[in-house]
Amino acid sequence: MVQKLSNADRRAQLLETAHAIVREQGTDALTLGALAERAGVSKPIAYRHFETRSGLMTALYKEINERQSIALDEALQHTPKRLADVARVVATAYMDCVIAVGAEFHAIAAAQKGDAQMGAYQRELIEHYAESYCAVMAPLTSLPEDTVRRRAFGILGAADALSVEMVRGAISKEQAANDLATLIISWLSPERKPG
Repeated sequence: MVQKLSNADRRAQLLETAHAIVREQGTDALTLGALAERAGVSKPIAYRHFETRSGLMTALYKEINERQSIALDEALQHTPKRLADVARVVATAYMDCVIAVGAEFHAIAAAQKGDAQMGAYQRELIEHYAESYCAVMAPLTSLPEDTVRRRAFGILGAADALSVEMVRGAISKEQAANDLATLIISWLSPERKPG
């Protein structure tokens, strides 16, 4: 007799299966029908959990970013409260998460370009990370909080660009993390007036 999974366990199983499909075959192969078949469930079960392909892609992206947020929070708990130390942890945690997830991190985001649901979620996510970075780093610099928040958006853009280069093999994880940490430190160190 097959044991029925709880909704949460079934959703986790479907998301893990979706990750495998994207990793092995790319985002074009990921449909709700293909997911149901690979997971050994009926199509209505896949549709009940995600409603649309866009809903599935957004759920995958959310799960990836929740992992990243948890990993960063855990790493920061054990980090001295100095800008250089926090910058290195933030940069390394970002790159570690991208490596742990694999190439599907960027593939999922790219596959959803132009999708309203994914676009809204990505905007919400960027704002969340900018606020998180600001909350962690603003107390470590003498810059005004609004400046730190504004620069956090640039830091996120740089993190994404560096991680793309890392995933495609153009730079190493160490180079990506070091460059990102250097950027964070230089952007958030107190500004010196010329002369």
